[in-house]
Amino acid sequence: MWVALGINGAMLVAEAVGGVLTGSLAVLADAGHLFSDVGSIGLALFAVSLAARPAAGRMTFGYQRSEILAALVNGLLLVAVAIAVAVAALGRLSDPPSIDGLGVLGLGLFGLLGNAGAALVLARGERVDVNLEGVLRHSAADALGSLGVVLAGAFVLAGGSSIVDPIVSLAIAALILASSWRLIREPVDVLMEAAPSGFDVDAAGAAICEEEWVRSVHDLHIWTVTSGFGALAAHVVVSPECDRDLVRRRIELLLRERFGIEHTTLQMEEEASDALLSVENAPRQA
Repeated sequence: MWVALGINGAMLVAEAVGGVLTGSLAVLADAGHLFSDVGSIGLALFAVSLAARPAAGRMTFGYQRSEILAALVNGLLLVAVAIAVAVAALGRLSDPPSIDGLGVLGLGLFGLLGNAGAALVLARGERVDVNLEGVLRHSAADALGSLGVVLAGAFVLAGGSSIVDPIVSLAIAALILASSWRLIREPVDVLMEAAPSGFDVDAAGAAICEEEWVRSVHDLHIWTVTSGFGALAAHVVVSPECDRDLVRRRIELLLRERFGIEHTTLQMEEEASDALLSVENAPRQA
């Protein structure tokens, strides 16, 4: 992410100056996206350092969810950038100003190479990390946005109308908006204590019940603390004659090997007989 931050910072300066000089909204839109990228990468790096702090006091899980919060902020920032670009582009559709096609083409190629390089560097990281995935999506969307700038510059350079500039800007806005969807949905799922994406809760409950001596399972909860850190809690009802510690260890092994859940809290409950469940109002003895 440090490498990507350096690349995006250099491109931001170049495209902001170039967008003003060429009069291209598409270049300025791409620069706006780059500005959000620089902010998002900085936020992501801060979240990574915060998440590395150990658990202490009331923060029993440490600060690991700071990465989730950073990803959510990045997603909302992308939405804001997309709306701003779309509003500016709509204002230019009726009276598009002339633009420097050659300058736009050159800036687009520069941005395309830089964003592609940043995306390749980020793609080598741990993709299960939604925070890193968010930064990668920023860079990938930027690369596609730069491609749109290249096409706009080439079209104008070939004698086409400058109305292509706000049209490309609208396409970039739509692209930015689409790339924000996962960055908003996944952090919200984590904060709502939803099970990890793709996790089959019913299959996990059925697998626990298939273990020897297990009679039933209830109050089964599966959630994500942060990216790659799933947790499970459940009440497991077992036969009275079994070794409850042994059964618990077998269930923990099952959950780790088959479902990838290593953080478990299992409350083992002994199956009660019908007699224990029957309460009568017996007369007092004299």
